[in-house]
Amino acid sequence: MFMKNLEYKNYSGSIEYSREDDLLYGRVLGIKGLISYEGKTGQELEADFRIVIDAYLSDKKNVSNDILGWNK
Repeated sequence: MFMKNLEYKNYSGSIEYSREDDLLYGRVLGIKGLISYEGKTGQELEADFRIVIDAYLSDKKNVSNDILGWNK
């Protein structure tokens, strides 16, 4: 089955291939800023995508807590 996008925790990510680098890569869609991920295989690509989404959500939560003063 061919997937056009990766999906995780209500976020989508593109799937691209670099022939020059023999590497799959992508970027998280629908957010401000650029978050990218990569892998040699589809499994590696999806694992890296999940890692960057979890990191993004953790950073987003920490920034919100800082603004609200909850991290003091």
